[in-house]
Amino acid sequence: MGVSSITGIISLVGFLIFLGGIAIVVLAAQQNRSGRGGIGLIIIGLLIGIVFAVIGNGLLFVGVTEVAVITNTLTGDLEQPRNPGTSIIIPGLQVPTLYPTSRQSFVMDGNSGNAPPVDATTIDGQQVAMDIAVFYNIDASTINDFHRQWGGSQNNYTNFITSATRTVSRDVVATYRAENIYGLDRVQMQQDINDQLRVVLAEEGFILDVVNVRGLEFSDTFVEAIEAAAASQQRALQARQEAERNRTIAQGERDAAIARAEGEAQSIILRAQAEAEALRLVSEQIAANPLLVQYQYIQTLGPNVRLAIVPSNSPFLFDFESIAANPDFVAPEVPTGGLDLAPEPTPTPGS
Repeated sequence: MGVSSITGIISLVGFLIFLGGIAIVVLAAQQNRSGRGGIGLIIIGLLIGIVFAVIGNGLLFVGVTEVAVITNTLTGDLEQPRNPGTSIIIPGLQVPTLYPTSRQSFVMDGNSGNAPPVDATTIDGQQVAMDIAVFYNIDASTINDFHRQWGGSQNNYTNFITSATRTVSRDVVATYRAENIYGLDRVQMQQDINDQLRVVLAEEGFILDVVNVRGLEFSDTFVEAIEAAAASQQRALQARQEAERNRTIAQGERDAAIARAEGEAQSIILRAQAEAEALRLVSEQIAANPLLVQYQYIQTLGPNVRLAIVPSNSPFLFDFESIAANPDFVAPEVPTGGLDLAPEPTPTPGS
């Protein structure tokens, strides 16, 4: 129970004593008795009632979430606002009006809100219904101007908040395409509403905390079209990914085939070079040692061959006179130091 309530009760008790004193005086007069006791009660009760009534009305108690505007009824001016705490005012001359400074909310939706949802039209002509919640405070630093503007009526300023929110929301939505609001641009749209509404409310003495766009409702036709487009994009993306995978596989197979062909070509070149080098060395040795061919042929004969018979019409393959003249003939070694048969490395695909 506050001090104001206590003083009010005491004042009421004083006035009851005052009435009781009057009753005693009347009864005493009817019975031709002295009414001094009743007169004393009248005086005491009247004093108590008046004093505590003045105290009760002269003490202003402002809560921690309130601010008081003081109107001087004599001059009509607004005095210094009273902040949370206890203040003394002159009853009848100074009239207080209390305003809440705590956060307030105003909801516009299709359920149990303070107002219906906001209907807006996008830049491409699509209709959208938005459930919006506005959280705000009254600016205590400009409370006198606020009082002059709105006159202490909560209905007045809540109607303004409703109108301002609808206007700003419609203006912002009109700059967006419906498919963008339906997608990733919803957050940016909400931020735009916050930025613009904050400026509008500040000019009228409000501090905007936040605007939350709780729900968006589009026409069924638009939603079906958006879902169909999303499904089509998903299929197109899968097709592109599959095509890219096939291209990667084909490129890999192509590179592998090229690498194999290059390896085979290099191998053929190396074999041809080796055979050519071998023929060159053999030719050099034969030119230097004519008996080498005969010697190599004899080497191919079996170890038990003692006599070779050839047809009478075949020329002799051996020059026996040359062999007989050189009984110490030894076949020279075929040189290999000048022949480099190491294959060249074949580059792999991607190296």
